[in-house]
Amino acid sequence: METRIAVIGIVVEEEKSVELLNDILHDYRQAIIGRMGIPYPKKGVCIISIAVDAPQTTISALTGKIGKLKGISSKTAYQGVHV
Repeated sequence: METRIAVIGIVVEEEKSVELLNDILHDYRQAIIGRMGIPYPKKGVCIISIAVDAPQTTISALTGKIGKLKGISSKTAYQGVHV
């Protein structure tokens, strides 16, 4: 199955949702290339960047689950499509 590379940018504003987020990321660990988390106490948030290499359906499922978490927002940037 063809895979795509994507970067998921996540901003965590609700600390109570962090455990749920980590559970989701653990479930998708086979698709994750790398992860970087940066706490930003001045604004009371944590910024997380996740690099993934997975089929489009897997990336969509992962971001959909993240998007349902309270106090967590995310955006995804995909590699260009080659035709």
